[in-house]
Amino acid sequence: MADVVSIDPRTGTPVETVARTTGDAEVDALCRAAAQAAPGLAAASRFERAALLRAAARALEAERAAVVALADRETALGETRLNGELTRTCFQFEQFALMLEEGSYLEAVIDHAGDTPMGPRPDLRRMLVPLGPVAVFGSSNFPLAFSVPGGDTASALAAGCPVVVKAHSSHPATSKLCHAVMARALEEAGAPEGVLGIVYGQQAGAALVRHPAIQAVGFTGSVGGGRTLFDIASSRPDPIPFYGELGSVNPLVVTPAAAAARAEEVAEGVVGSFTLGAGQFCTKPGLVFVPDDEAGKRLGEDIAAAVAERGPAVLLNEGIQRSYLERWEQAADDQAVRRRAEGAPAAPEGWSVPVRLLATSADAFTAEAAEECFGPLAVLVTYRDADDLARALAKVPNSLAATLIAEDDEEFADAVAPLLRAKAGRLVYNGYPTGVAVAWGMTHGGAWPSTTNALHTSVGMTAARRFLKPVTWQNTPQRLLPDELRDHPEHPLPRRVDGRPELP
Repeated sequence: MADVVSIDPRTGTPVETVARTTGDAEVDALCRAAAQAAPGLAAASRFERAALLRAAARALEAERAAVVALADRETALGETRLNGELTRTCFQFEQFALMLEEGSYLEAVIDHAGDTPMGPRPDLRRMLVPLGPVAVFGSSNFPLAFSVPGGDTASALAAGCPVVVKAHSSHPATSKLCHAVMARALEEAGAPEGVLGIVYGQQAGAALVRHPAIQAVGFTGSVGGGRTLFDIASSRPDPIPFYGELGSVNPLVVTPAAAAARAEEVAEGVVGSFTLGAGQFCTKPGLVFVPDDEAGKRLGEDIAAAVAERGPAVLLNEGIQRSYLERWEQAADDQAVRRRAEGAPAAPEGWSVPVRLLATSADAFTAEAAEECFGPLAVLVTYRDADDLARALAKVPNSLAATLIAEDDEEFADAVAPLLRAKAGRLVYNGYPTGVAVAWGMTHGGAWPSTTNALHTSVGMTAARRFLKPVTWQNTPQRLLPDELRDHPEHPLPRRVDGRPELP
């Protein structure tokens, strides 16, 4: 086993040893503990689980100052951003608690016994139940919203599934602190022992996915790392669902009318979006399509000018910095892509980089130009007309989000919107994709390579659906049914009875 070291990205120097990498025996013990906790958590009422979620949120809120300060030291994302992220996380716990109390997420159905055109029908009662222990992989770029206290953990606990988190190497101290705060709060609120565990190290992460007690995986990270774990999950003797959020370039299209009407405004919005959080959002618009006309040229100049005015950004780790710098160097030898603009020089220490803009045309646009680049970089792509744009968009990989900046009643937009909708799980109109709301209506997902499963979201209340499975009780006595499926439940909830919606 090796030391797990916390590094300050502003200086690139180690600050403290947080833990030792987790060995196979300890991974096994944590997974077994989660398996032992699973029946008790699944048996808890919806209202008891809601109380657990609220207890975790209160505990994180009570430690806000310490959590935010440590996360900033490990990520350089800034206390303003991280305070907002922690608020979002606590809000997620409350929203999932409300979801539990309302109950419709269970999709409860009762079909009473009776005659049908197909013959007699038995009494059938169906609802969603917890899958069992879930492995969650923390992401580098959201230490408080997609990590130990993130949406995957919150949605899995809400579903009734114990969680074992693999801490991310970019913020191990923050992960350790958040785990300690949450585990203590859950225990004090009455959660079964073993309901929240944590492991450290790449090998421990792989062992976690292989462990027979683990029944599903939530992952946010790179395509390469996600694909490796996805293959492990799929090749187990008992394959399990792997919900991976992976790479995404999130194309943004500016129509000719929008470029002519508000070039300066759009330029500021575009650059603000792809540099937010040092360009380390999975929803960053990495490809920006603008018309190849006078208005589009002015817009391109405004975008380049805004980039030139930006100061350097600090990335999360050395690996992200290396890939970012390599992308710029590759452009020097690329006949299809050119260097368009660059911001203020990077600081000599740490993982600092300048903001950068590449450019190409729709004719010259290639699949290589469409590859995701983590960090404050975007590729500007000029197109001549709708057909030219359509041919270029056909080379863009599926994404989490796609954006259309257009004027109202613009016919050009009517042709482009369906192309973008086919590329992503969320279509943004006259806005920017970097903000992802925690809501019932949110889809944060898409087809490969943006995720491994386009049927689900990792943000919003329906994220809990990933960690639930349907079960039908046939001709079962009332006393053996879950409360939600009894004729007269103690806690009424929305159900479908004999084909008709029934409200409490």
